[in-house]
Amino acid sequence: MVRYKKILGIRYFVGSLNVLLDECRSGGLVVVPSAPGLADLPQNAEYREALENATFAITDSSLLVLLWFFRTGEKLIRISGLQFLRAMVGNPSFRTDRASFWIMPSKSDLDANVQWLKTQGINIKEEDCYIAPLYSRTQIRDDILLARLEKFRPLYIVINIGGGTQEILGYFLYSRLSYRPAIICTGAAIAFLSGRQAKIPHWADKIMLAWLVRCITRPAQFVPRYFRAFRLITIVFRFAERPVSAKPA
Repeated sequence: MVRYKKILGIRYFVGSLNVLLDECRSGGLVVVPSAPGLADLPQNAEYREALENATFAITDSSLLVLLWFFRTGEKLIRISGLQFLRAMVGNPSFRTDRASFWIMPSKSDLDANVQWLKTQGINIKEEDCYIAPLYSRTQIRDDILLARLEKFRPLYIVINIGGGTQEILGYFLYSRLSYRPAIICTGAAIAFLSGRQAKIPHWADKIMLAWLVRCITRPAQFVPRYFRAFRLITIVFRFAERPVSAKPA
């Protein structure tokens, strides 16, 4: 059974959720690119490099799944970042003591997210978390974080900062750590669960309308962002499997 497929030069996982959890135990860089992020592939070389060198990506983007069907006639199994994170938190290998390390965007996010994790039975200590600084958009590296991870050597590293930044940070860690954890870039997914962002109803996530909920709750922030995502239409139809950096045939 085919588990992976190249889309826009990115290795996408196209299997079931249970198999996905098993694959994560082997370690590597796992990215969950959004449609707005994918629409930036032609302009953002660092982001494109991170996605193309990831171990695999998850089919979180509803727009990508639909466009791929229209382009090829192939139906992809969609696994949202929210669905993936819920399943990961419930996975026995994730729940062992000191198994996970969490990179948070702010102290307030850290407090809310850790509180939610504790309600799920995940025993998170202060040393299991790291508040990310404001990274440069052009050169993202963090030697302090790298040293922390080498000291604690967690099995799972979950990056919860913004898309377009977290993937580049994840690639930096992936290419420099001396061991092979699962580096998972789920961004705002935990914020939907902890209440830091508007909660996404299960039905909305299932029928691919999570983007609409975000636009309704924060229109000034998300309507322009998702409007820009429509550039992905041209990208998918032009490049299909090939890397976006490649010249069209």
